[in-house]
Amino acid sequence: MKITKSVTLGICSVLLLSSLAACSKNETSSPSAEATKQTKDVKITFFNTSAEVNNVFEDLFKTYHELNPNVSIELIPTPIGGGQLEKFQSLLASGSPATIANLDPATILQFKDKFADLESEKAKYEKLTKQGAVDGALLDGKFLGVPWTAQGYGLLYNKRVVEEAIGGAFDPASVKTRDDLEALFKKIEASGKAPVMIHGADWSLGAHYLGLAYSLQSKNVDENRKFVEGLKKGDIQLANNPQFSGLMDTFDLLKKYNARKNDPLVADYMKDSGDFAKGNTAFYFMGDWTWSVIGTLEGRDKEFGMIPVPISNNPTDYGNTQVAYSEPKLLAVDKSGSTPEQQNAAKAFIEWMVTSEQGQSAIVNKMGLSMPYKEVKVKGTNVISDAVTKYVDQGQAINIGVINYLPTDWWSKTGASMQKYLVGKIDRKGLADEVQMYWKSYSGK
Repeated sequence: MKITKSVTLGICSVLLLSSLAACSKNETSSPSAEATKQTKDVKITFFNTSAEVNNVFEDLFKTYHELNPNVSIELIPTPIGGGQLEKFQSLLASGSPATIANLDPATILQFKDKFADLESEKAKYEKLTKQGAVDGALLDGKFLGVPWTAQGYGLLYNKRVVEEAIGGAFDPASVKTRDDLEALFKKIEASGKAPVMIHGADWSLGAHYLGLAYSLQSKNVDENRKFVEGLKKGDIQLANNPQFSGLMDTFDLLKKYNARKNDPLVADYMKDSGDFAKGNTAFYFMGDWTWSVIGTLEGRDKEFGMIPVPISNNPTDYGNTQVAYSEPKLLAVDKSGSTPEQQNAAKAFIEWMVTSEQGQSAIVNKMGLSMPYKEVKVKGTNVISDAVTKYVDQGQAINIGVINYLPTDWWSKTGASMQKYLVGKIDRKGLADEVQMYWKSYSGK
């Protein structure tokens, strides 16, 4: 779940995707789409920041047009890795905004006055989505974007490697504390395998790992926002925070058993993912998006799962039995330059996309993503997403929505500090001081 502009869904930039074959005209659309068919021609546009799947969206638009001949949808593509926000701003400035925008929640929040309040759609999506999905998509309490994908992260595990090391079946629920994790690591090391892989990129260390410190303060996003404000004002000292301390104690454990400890900053995503998939390491701190690499590899193992990152030796502490989970992209409807007819057409298309078999097949099978919806009519191949779904269905997920309210450079700046800590250039106090100084630089902002 690489985070921020092109980062939240970002690691999916390694997706190697084929186009979605156009569906037959004989296929039927969802009842809701039929009920909201336009009676006159309307053209809408779709601004897409998931640039890796432009072709899938284009084919999906063709399918929808076949089912709804009066509605045409034009893709506004963006480049992979940069310039997306600038292009979105230029469309606003020109008075020609996209009718639908596929954006990071933080960007929608930044331009919230430009988007339609979807309060009238909220109850419908609360029934369609899994528990907490709509709440996780709220921005300043408003429903401004429809969630369509979901991602989770934690400690991925290679089932074969773990079970060979312990000499039997592995129960992921057996790891509830840091000591449990270390005991397992010792057995894996004794078997001749590296226990865990840490990917040394700043986004993985700063956003995904250290970012947990802000989300673990409370199950309530607003309380976590207050925590961040306390860091900015200097009212809260990070070094004294139990969640931060526990998280870093676990990081020390991961460092000790890291497969890359001799060269921890090499950060070769393809190699790290490949080594894990082929059994050279048992665990991997990463998210379900890595299936876009793992799923394509020849000679890989077949069975993988995920466990939470334990942050203490008290099994009841929040985070020890929950995995991080979020909706990295939302679909927002423009109100600043779109007509009521265009807005209605946009809402109808979004509902069709997330509820119809054609739309779900595009998302799950062609894009390789998972969906936070109760009734998904198609079955994907991402077994790691399946593991995340089990946690979500059991209510064992960490809402990391606080990141939607953080500055755009939070992960890169603090990620650089985490990299220093990973290689021993700064100690725990130095890390806490650097992160604290970062937040103080935003005091009053």
